[in-house]
Amino acid sequence: MKNEKLNNQEEMQMPVIFSYTRAQALEDGQLADISQLAKEAGFKFPVAITCGVYALLNDTEQPGQSFEGRAWDVLMVLHFEIRRAKGTDTVYFSPLFNTKDCAEPTPHKLWAKIGPGDDAAPVITVMLVNED
Repeated sequence: MKNEKLNNQEEMQMPVIFSYTRAQALEDGQLADISQLAKEAGFKFPVAITCGVYALLNDTEQPGQSFEGRAWDVLMVLHFEIRRAKGTDTVYFSPLFNTKDCAEPTPHKLWAKIGPGDDAAPVITVMLVNED
C-alpha cells in the first residue's frame, strides 16, 4: 500500500512537456486584450477575445458598424448573461451583428469562460462556439 501511494505521488509530479500561457497567446495574436473597454463596461476581471471573435468584430463593412461598438455589444450581452447564469464558469450567448454577408442583424454564437490566468487571478476569455 505504501508503494501504491508513492507511485501516485510520482505520477502527479511528472514534468510539463509543453505549456502555452495567456501572455504568450496575447503576444502571438491568438488572443486580443479588450480589458480596458471591459472595465468601462463594468467587468472586474481582464477580458480577452480569440482571433475568431476579433475577426467578427472587425467585419464592419455595413454602415454604422465599428470594432468598438461591436465589442461593446459583446460585453453588454455577456454581462447580462453572466448575471443571469449564476454559479457557472461558462456562459453561452449570441449578440446580433450585421455582417458583409448579411445586412440583417444575425445572431453569432459565442461563449465565455472565466478561469485562472497565468498568475491564478480570474480572467475571462470570449470565443466562437467552435473554438476552445
